[in-house]
Amino acid sequence: MAYKKNIIQPDFIYNSVKLEKFINQVMRRGKKSIAKKIVYGAFGIIKEKTKKEPQDVFEAAITNISPLLEVKSKRVGGATYQVPIPVNNERKMSLAMRWIIDAARSKKGKPMKEKLAEELIAASNNTGNAIKKKEDMHRMAEANRAFAHFAW
Repeated sequence: MAYKKNIIQPDFIYNSVKLEKFINQVMRRGKKSIAKKIVYGAFGIIKEKTKKEPQDVFEAAITNISPLLEVKSKRVGGATYQVPIPVNNERKMSLAMRWIIDAARSKKGKPMKEKLAEELIAASNNTGNAIKKKEDMHRMAEANRAFAHFAW
């Protein structure tokens, strides 16, 4: 039995598959209409604050946060090594989206759309918690570069 990849239709407003995937990741307990309100609300705030097209800010944020390397545990003999490996494009996008959403959710005291807008703007300017997460991952991969020959 082969794995069948789910094809996601682009969203209606911006006609972007990437944005629809983002909405799906924001969604909790199958409440897509609420997730759409949050994301489109955040886009409205981005347009207000930056005077730029929110789609461009979103794309820049995803690009800035996408990691190049990640570490995976590999067991060799009795020892477990953290082996740095390159990240494929699908996973890059997925990780970037997850980190943005997690960073926004970790903030307190504001509606989710405001927190998400702030995090997207910060990420497009190469600042914020999601960028920190990416830098930590790259630092970890750099520190374990000696074990790169174990990559499978």
